[in-house]
Parts: sequence; structure tokens; C-alpha cells
Amino acid sequence: MTRALIISPNWIGDAVMAQPLLQRLRSQDPQLLIDVLAPAWVAPVWRAMSQVDQVIEAPFRHGALQLRERWRFARQLRTQNYAAAYVLPNTLKFALIPWLAGIPRRVGYLGESRYGLLNVVHHHDKKRPLPMVPFYAALADDPRSTAERPASLRPLLTVTHAQIEQALTAAQLDCTRPLIVFAPGAEFGSAKRWPPAHFAALANQLAARSPQHQLIILGSAKDRAVGDEVVAEAAQVRNLAGSTALTDAIALIGAADAVISNDSGLLHIASALNRKIVALYGPTNPNHAPPFSDVSRSLYLALDCAPCRQRECPLGHHRCMQDLTPAMAVQALREMTVVFAPGSS
Repeated sequence: MTRALIISPNWIGDAVMAQPLLQRLRSQDPQLLIDVLAPAWVAPVWRAMSQVDQVIEAPFRHGALQLRERWRFARQLRTQNYAAAYVLPNTLKFALIPWLAGIPRRVGYLGESRYGLLNVVHHHDKKRPLPMVPFYAALADDPRSTAERPASLRPLLTVTHAQIEQALTAAQLDCTRPLIVFAPGAEFGSAKRWPPAHFAALANQLAARSPQHQLIILGSAKDRAVGDEVVAEAAQVRNLAGSTALTDAIALIGAADAVISNDSGLLHIASALNRKIVALYGPTNPNHAPPFSDVSRSLYLALDCAPCRQRECPLGHHRCMQDLTPAMAVQALREMTVVFAPGSS
């Protein structure tokens, strides 16, 4: 059997949106074995993809070249006899690994002038960037191909009932009550974050309109403080940010009736698990990395200054997120029949 290596991006959301690449590769060769080299913090996402045979956790420090360590690691990879490697990050250091490992077919975007390190080189138009899903999926094809790719491509993750039950029990949640997940963090920067006061106001409205729901906050340890701000104004929400491993967070999202999230990795996990989603966009364009759920609403004001794609609001007012009101989110949830107006059924 042929074996291929995927070199993962460092961002959780990007890893999720790369999953259709695996779908394309498997459709081209149903017997293909796919391994993924991924940072430890992203590895659980790849383990939730049915096409992945093995996840190898990368031993490298984030941002460091570590040339000697990469050479040693590449020697170990040689024993796997990979026929091809797909290098998803655009930096030079990630393209070094398959080259040092002697993998004969090395596929990726040109990125940091990686001629030689890659020998199947794709190019992208920076003036007309592709959305993330087709951007990665294109790597399955010849760079010269003009054929249209399937329009139905969407990321898919899977969790089992046993994983969901285990995660609910570990979090001390009631398996008989519906669950709503808040994801108020955003690793990229504060510009992507809906104000904690808005999350709190939404939580208070949900508690009044739909008291049967359990409300939890998920995120990394870096999101713990933001979650605490929400809980300070909405005591009925439980802050689990930083206290659940990503594997359990994925399972909890899989159990959710709905997810309200900034443009973050957890949003794209919820999308790939086909949850109902209210997606909050400010400095980023929802068309670039939209939710693919059967039922979702993307809230985006399309201000003159948006999308700025900056980590912090360069104008200081953060209106792209401040002016997205909790009432808009409640209306979106009503449209998705997650909650109802008082007195309705």
C-alpha cells in the first residue's frame, strides 16, 4: 500500500479546514494510508478524522528552526517509505522535513521560496486568495489542473457516543439536559473576540428564555480569564476553558445543541461536527473560512474598515464586534430553533 505524510499547520482551525484534502486523496486512491505530523496541541483534531491512519506528534518547539533535531527526526521518517508528503504550512522549516527524509514527491505552496525542497509547487494569487478549504484541497491535484473541484467539499470530524458520554461525565454535566457551548477566545488576537459582556448578556437571556439548557465555556488556558469575565456577569455559565483537554472539548462540542463562537479553532471544530452555529466575525471575512454546518448563522457587519485582519483593532473602537449585539445572537438562535421567544412553543 502507498503511504503519504501530511505536515499539519500549527492552527487548530487550519487543521480542520485541511480535512477535505484527505477526502480528495482517499477518493483518488482508496487504499492510501495517511499519516499526519502535527504539533501536540493540534494532534487531537487529526485523530478525529476517519482518513488518518497514524498521528505523529512533532517534537519541535514552536517557531524554532532546530535544524539538527529536524535532521534526526527526518532520518526516522525514512523508515516509513512515504511516497508523498503534503506540506500545509508555508514556512521553510516545515518543507525541510520531507526533503531531509528523502520523500520523493513533496507537495505544497511556494511559500518562503521553497524551490528544491518542494518538487510539486502550487501557487496562489495573493490578490484573490482562495477560501481555506479549497486552498488546501487543491494540493490533491496537479498544479496545472484547471478542472473544477467538487463544490460540496466540507470538513468532517467524528466523535463516538462513548467519547461524548465520557466527556460529559468528566465535566460533571447532566447527560439528560441540552447543552450550549460558548467559545469566547481567539488565539489570533483580541480583535476577533466578541466582548465578554456580550457573551454574558446572551447567557442571561438564554437562562431566562431556555432554562433547560446547560451553558459552558470552552477554550484553552489562555481563554480562562476571558471566561471568568463572562461568568462574573452570568453566574449560570460554567467556565471550562483551560480545564478540558482538546479531545474532551471536541466531544463536548459534539454533544452541543448549539455553539456560539468567535472565528476560532473551536468554531471550525463545531462546523466539522455539523453543530448548529452562531459564528461571530469582525476583522475577518466569513467567506474566507465559513462554517459548513447544515444549520448556521454568520453574524458580520461588513464595516468600511473590515476585514482588517489585524490582531488588535487598529482604530481603537472595535465596532465590528462591539456592534454585534446579544439580541442578534438570540435572533439567530431562534431562527435555528435552539431557543424560542417567551410564550412560544
